[in-house]
Amino acid sequence: MFKKILIANRGEIAIRIARTCRDLGVKTVGIYSDSDREAPFLDWMDESYALRGRSSSETYTNIQKIIEIAKRSSCDAIHPGYGFLSENADFALACQEAGITFIGPSHEAIFKMGDKLRARSLAAEAGVPILPGYGPLEKLSEAESFVTEHGLPVVIKAAGGGGGKGLRTVNALSELATAIETAQREGLSYFGSSDVYIEKYLPHPRHVEVQIFGRCDGDVFAIGTRDCSTQRRRQKLIEEAPAPLIDDSTRAAMELAAVNLAKAVGYKSAGTVEMLLSPSGDFYFLEMNTRLQVEHTVTEVVYGCDLVAMQILTAAGYLVDVPSSPLGHAIQCRINAEDVANDFMPVSGRISRLREPAGPWVRVDSGIASGCELASDYDSLLAKLIVWGKDRREAIDRLRRALMEYVIEGVPSTLDFHRWMVNRKEFIEGPVSTHFVQDHMDEIRLVGATLSAPSIGSHSYNEENLIVEVDGRRFEVIVYNSGENKSQKTNTSSSKVRAATSAGLTRRTGEDTLVSPIQGNLLRVLVSEGEMVSAGQPVCIIESMKMENEIAAHKNGKVSKLLIEPGNPVVVGQPLMEISS
Repeated sequence: MFKKILIANRGEIAIRIARTCRDLGVKTVGIYSDSDREAPFLDWMDESYALRGRSSSETYTNIQKIIEIAKRSSCDAIHPGYGFLSENADFALACQEAGITFIGPSHEAIFKMGDKLRARSLAAEAGVPILPGYGPLEKLSEAESFVTEHGLPVVIKAAGGGGGKGLRTVNALSELATAIETAQREGLSYFGSSDVYIEKYLPHPRHVEVQIFGRCDGDVFAIGTRDCSTQRRRQKLIEEAPAPLIDDSTRAAMELAAVNLAKAVGYKSAGTVEMLLSPSGDFYFLEMNTRLQVEHTVTEVVYGCDLVAMQILTAAGYLVDVPSSPLGHAIQCRINAEDVANDFMPVSGRISRLREPAGPWVRVDSGIASGCELASDYDSLLAKLIVWGKDRREAIDRLRRALMEYVIEGVPSTLDFHRWMVNRKEFIEGPVSTHFVQDHMDEIRLVGATLSAPSIGSHSYNEENLIVEVDGRRFEVIVYNSGENKSQKTNTSSSKVRAATSAGLTRRTGEDTLVSPIQGNLLRVLVSEGEMVSAGQPVCIIESMKMENEIAAHKNGKVSKLLIEPGNPVVVGQPLMEISS
């Protein structure tokens, strides 16, 4: 068994891995960027080392720095978690060459499945159904020819992509060139490759995936299915296991296809084969994630296993037992620092108050603490709320209770969205399609506006918690103060009512000034001075928490002045441009 493992990650997953290491009696080494110097996850490490820098390229994806720290601290293994370097074949190879065990699949398996075009070919060879596609695209005319043959809509995907990045849906031929350009830019930025391909778009699918595990003896097993269809911007918000409302023959076929694909690449460790399930019951290969998934938790709860421990033991050469019998149903909600009223825009700030739910069959994998600062350098995931029930209905009831107990104050979060979602008839009666959130965004924005602390322009309200009694009855009151502007939220019994202002949705400080609704870096300006724009038209792109966010014009008019150049950092409320009537 390993004596010391470096955890090449941050936040809740770093804590999750550290907990299993403690169970196994293995020491842990943490790494941290400048912005994570006081992050809660470091408290769980036996020792920690600075990476120096803030950006991902300087820190959590800097292979040389991480290998040097692993050697310096006498680590004999590295666990990459998910994201960052977890699916980087060069990193896995660098570990091997340094005499350090990479806890995950071989670099050959990562390489084969990391390129989505190559993965599509391997899936087809293994008998996994795939959608019509073509690539890599060398010129626009190739994409146009594909559309002529297969029709619209289509989707443009970065060959090195995943997690919804480098992916654009095209509904009109006029959108094709821009979609290709955007996917290429994101692919190069996030994955180091500008290769893209085109694929036929499947309307209203469910996202269903199979958890697989390859043992050190070469055998591969399926550990059930998960449904991850509740998404925004193709990134998951709610996951559950097992995937409901799938007949036994389809489930068995999906699991067999996943196992065959994993065997074809000699896969060892935990991995996931993601698929799209059509309304008619046909399924198609989407991608394979050669790492631990964010939603591994629901599989652990239902199958009574520790996937992280299985990874570590397999990497150490132990033959692990693989569970085969699920019990009950589990659901996970991703708790993100995002402004639901503002199209799930990522936010940063300080957690002023935190109360996490507990009780029977409730699990919280968290990376935050009261008083901690949230940096804008990384993704918006704060924590994961997981519940179990003897069936799906009981799990939903338990999730509803846990969400009511959950309190995060100081920054907007997705908590109110989840409270809204678990009470929707469509969700209660069965999984929704991947389009559900987008199709209901007008209603969701109102939910966020009604239930979120108000703000005007760049100025947020300060919170003051008060306990008052009225006729002997206790009330908790949160007062939002900003000069002479006041709004308050009253919590009576278990229900919450917050006063909201229409100004909380605005992105301007004056009639003509468009301001940034988020903190991040200005990646690109899409318009020029003197150009006429329409309200709602994207005018610039701001990168925040590893996501590209389109900022739209707040009014019809002419761009009279650009106030900031691409490549510069921006803060909430910073003027971006003037649009005159």
